[in-house]
Amino acid sequence: MSRQRCCGLIDDAIVCQTFIPLGQSCLQEIIILLEELEAIRLKDKVGLDQVECAASMGVSRATFQRILGSARSKVATALVEGRPIIIRGGNYLMKNRVFECVGCAHVWEVEPCALGGKHGYEIACPNCGSMKKMKLNNGTKHACGSGHNDGHGKGGCCSS
Repeated sequence: MSRQRCCGLIDDAIVCQTFIPLGQSCLQEIIILLEELEAIRLKDKVGLDQVECAASMGVSRATFQRILGSARSKVATALVEGRPIIIRGGNYLMKNRVFECVGCAHVWEVEPCALGGKHGYEIACPNCGSMKKMKLNNGTKHACGSGHNDGHGKGGCCSS
């Protein structure tokens, strides 16, 4: 019996779960797990080194390297063989969102939108009630709360 894989932490819900090459929808699909997509995002899109990626996902560097290797192998197979990619499943937890109030500098966490939490523009500071806040993400601050109308994964408070 194999050991259960460590649980990786994920920042955001995915925007799109299916990629199908034009005219190739009948081929067997490749399943990419959500923690594998997060590994690709952190390493190849954000540009963090492996130690930072592993810390962000809450796994060891060796585990991160295995997750990343598996993800890259699946993406390469899909691209070379023209197979559809389906992103789903895996062993992960969604990270809470962290906000800082512009008015009183209070910092607090809120569960992800994907898990039934409110959208960022709906959240008031629990300390002073102000709706003016910044989203904190790995040491950077993002404006939040002014006319959120982008929806999930397209910007605003609910994405990174």
